[in-house]
Amino acid sequence: MRASLFQHIVSLLPPEVAHNTRMRIMRIFGALPMGRWWLKQLYAPRTGDLHTEVFGLSFRNPIGIAAGYDNDGDNLSNLGAMGFGFVEIGAVMPRRNPGTPRPRLKSLKRATQSLSLLDQTGYPSRGREHVLGNVRKRRKHTKHLVIGCNISKMTSTHPDNIAKEYLRVFRNMYQYVDFFVINIACATSTKPYEPRTAEDIRAIIDPLFEFRRGQLDYRPILLKVSPDLTQEELDTIIEILIETPLDGIEAVAGSRAMAKELGYTAGGAVSGAMLTERAIETVRYIAQKTEHNYPIIGSGGMMTPDDIVRMMEAGASLVALNTGLRTRGMRLLKKGVKHLTQTPQPTETQG
Repeated sequence: MRASLFQHIVSLLPPEVAHNTRMRIMRIFGALPMGRWWLKQLYAPRTGDLHTEVFGLSFRNPIGIAAGYDNDGDNLSNLGAMGFGFVEIGAVMPRRNPGTPRPRLKSLKRATQSLSLLDQTGYPSRGREHVLGNVRKRRKHTKHLVIGCNISKMTSTHPDNIAKEYLRVFRNMYQYVDFFVINIACATSTKPYEPRTAEDIRAIIDPLFEFRRGQLDYRPILLKVSPDLTQEELDTIIEILIETPLDGIEAVAGSRAMAKELGYTAGGAVSGAMLTERAIETVRYIAQKTEHNYPIIGSGGMMTPDDIVRMMEAGASLVALNTGLRTRGMRLLKKGVKHLTQTPQPTETQG
């Protein structure tokens, strides 16, 4: 895939600086007269009808943005103008979280690790109040944009308060987003949090189900899982999916195991091309074990249009991009939609 001149220039910067520069320029451009119109002309897909219904929500196409790209929802209107099917903001924290000290996002440029990143950011966030200010201001460019909210654990949270903090953010964001992703694969900080027993996971999600039962509007709840789970642990996740009111799974987050294999023992997770095959195989396993009866958001290692198609063929209902956009550029959406349009898709609708 040939990168644009802008993408080539940005790629020369350190990964986090490059991303922040891209997002800042997007905000400036979007604020100009006709700015969002130009973003639409440059990046929005124009081929085929890929409208899809998943867990009761209408997506104009199945390609969206994973958490960690637009953490605080500062670019929702611009990303909506570009034509993404959904944006998953977050991780949203109950209060401001600076994350780990910089530099905290490293490019892995060895031959076998091309287009991969080591993420040690620790979920930087300006806090739920700032995010709420953004999602309350839905404009015409976000009219057809489905917005998800990813909730993760803060590094400083005491173990006794973990479930309460998930619930606090869930409760405050409930009326302003369309679905939730509960991240139990919090691997990018120096104190990772990855509950793997049914008891620990249920302690987090059961209070969310209880709160939702008392609301007039229904918000789907998904669980985001690690690529490092054993088959037995993944089977536990599938049992929870079947036995509870969960609406689906997002697979996968970054890999701590891969980071350790590369010698990074101080924390962090690998994302990008190194993760592609494991992410696709995890989605395929979940889809087959559940007989394709539950929606899955496929994320992790979606670097090319072919990766997106393979993820959908493995059983994903939606595909979320992050590192692929950082390293390949924003035209990955348009090319992914074109590739999907040219590829025969299953006729059944999940969820």
